[in-house]
Amino acid sequence: MTAPSLIFWIIFVLPLVAFLIWLIRQDKRSGWIGLIVLAITVIGAIVYTVIKNDGKQDSATTQTQQPVK
Repeated sequence: MTAPSLIFWIIFVLPLVAFLIWLIRQDKRSGWIGLIVLAITVIGAIVYTVIKNDGKQDSATTQTQQPVK
């Protein structure tokens, strides 16, 4: 993993997972609140990605094959 990837995991993913685990344990109605928060987060991430990229692939994220000499 690269440094930006590790920073993303440490700052965003781990606290989100910890928060969702805490939220689901606090919910007495079978964890519905945690599932709703998770669904809103996933939908928000997908909408942001579609709006930000506008359906285009970035040249930095796509891998191109170099011709063999």
